[in-house]
Amino acid sequence: METPLAISSFERQEQLRRFVERQQRVTVAQVCEQFSVSLATARRDLEALAERGMVQRVHGGAIALRRASPEPPVLEREIEQASEKKRIGRMAAGLVADGETVFLGSGTTVLEVARNLSDCRNLTVITNSLTVINVLADARGITVVGLGGILRRSELSLIGHITEQALAEIHADKVIMGIRALDPGRGLTNDYLPETMTDRAILRIGREVIIVADHTKCGLVSTAYVAPMTAIHTLVTDSGTSPAFIQSLTAQGIRVLAA
Repeated sequence: METPLAISSFERQEQLRRFVERQQRVTVAQVCEQFSVSLATARRDLEALAERGMVQRVHGGAIALRRASPEPPVLEREIEQASEKKRIGRMAAGLVADGETVFLGSGTTVLEVARNLSDCRNLTVITNSLTVINVLADARGITVVGLGGILRRSELSLIGHITEQALAEIHADKVIMGIRALDPGRGLTNDYLPETMTDRAILRIGREVIIVADHTKCGLVSTAYVAPMTAIHTLVTDSGTSPAFIQSLTAQGIRVLAA
């Protein structure tokens, strides 16, 4: 029987969203009981929330999305998952060949990649990261190309229209970048809205796109949608990433390497 309260479907779905977040996992039967709606209405409401990215639909009900917490400044993050980032950095750097042109994004995991490239020869590194420039400044076998733009102080990176204009005129053999959160269904997401367009421009310039992310980023969703998972070719992560997550990416044709 439908609810006797005169509320719109949108209002009911908003109440349902909060209910799922409190319970973390709900069944269709629980939705029917909580909101006095029919099975058909309960299923429609859950589907509507799933399409808007508010919940994850599962057999017989729905579960709350795992949300990534706000990201602290780059210099504070160096100690987080430090050993995993070092392993990921070594493995990702091993994918780079002498003579290539590589774009390196910002972030602490990409910085570990940069630290493992110092012995490369005839390598061109393009970057919008001041920390990457600093690490590679003395690497004699590497030509470093820094992009201009607006300084994002917390990340020590350059973003915005000027950066995107420069990216439109270059191509790279490989793009190596980090991401705040990645989920098989919701794709790549970040928590800083002004950086979204810059991230998308970076993804477009690489013949091969490599994401470096430790296990704490996998299976999470953050605020700003960047791109679908299929925008990347390879994920380099660590051994703490769940086999189910890895399997869901390989099913989409994405290579996953666990350091």
